[in-house]
Amino acid sequence: MAATGVAGGGAAGATAAAAQETTTTSSGNTTASENETTTAANATTTSGGSSGGGGPTEEVIVGPGGSLVYEPADLTIAPGTTVNFVWESDNHNIVVNSQPDGAGWEGTAGSETKTYNTGHEHSHTFETTGTYEYYCQPHRTAGMKASITVQEGGAQSSGGGGHAEEDPKHMGVPIQAHFVGLGALLMMAVSLVYTFFILKYGESPHASGGN
Repeated sequence: MAATGVAGGGAAGATAAAAQETTTTSSGNTTASENETTTAANATTTSGGSSGGGGPTEEVIVGPGGSLVYEPADLTIAPGTTVNFVWESDNHNIVVNSQPDGAGWEGTAGSETKTYNTGHEHSHTFETTGTYEYYCQPHRTAGMKASITVQEGGAQSSGGGGHAEEDPKHMGVPIQAHFVGLGALLMMAVSLVYTFFILKYGESPHASGGN
C-alpha cells in the first residue's frame, strides 16, 4: 500500500508537473503572440516599454487630411529616438525601401499589400545611423514616400525641440500672416491720410473759378 501510494503520488506529481509545463509553454506562446499583435496594432504600448529610459520621441502623420503623404516627409533624428507613426486616413502602410547595414526596421506588419486604417499606430526606435527610405505600397506611384535620417546630434538646427519647431514651414506660416496683417494696416493708414488731404486741400484755385 505504501509503495502504491508513493507510486500514485509520483505519477500524480509527474502529471501535474507535465500539465504545469504545458500550461507555461502554452501561456508563453500566447503571450508572445499577443505581444506581436500589440506591436502591429498599437506600437505605442510596445514602444513605451522599450523606451522606458526616457528617450526622445517624434511623430509622423500617415495620410494627414486624406492626403497621400507622410508628414513630415523628411525627418532627422538622433540615435535612440522612437518615431511614432499615426494613421489619419485609410488604406496606408509602411514598406521599408532601404536602410543602413545592421538596421532591422521592417515597417508595418504583414505583406506589402496589407494596409491599415485611421487610428492605427506603428512605432520603431532607430538606433543605427544612416538614412531610412520608406513608402506606402498602394500609393507609391502617387509619390507617397518619405525618409528618416539618423545622425549624432539629430536635427542640429535645434537644441532638442520637437520636430514641429524645427520645420521652417510651421514657423513661416505665422510670420507670413503677421507681415500680411501689418502691410494691410499700413495700406489702410496711407489711404486714410491720402483721402484726408484730398478732401481738405484737393480743390485748386483753378477749380473754384467759372468761365
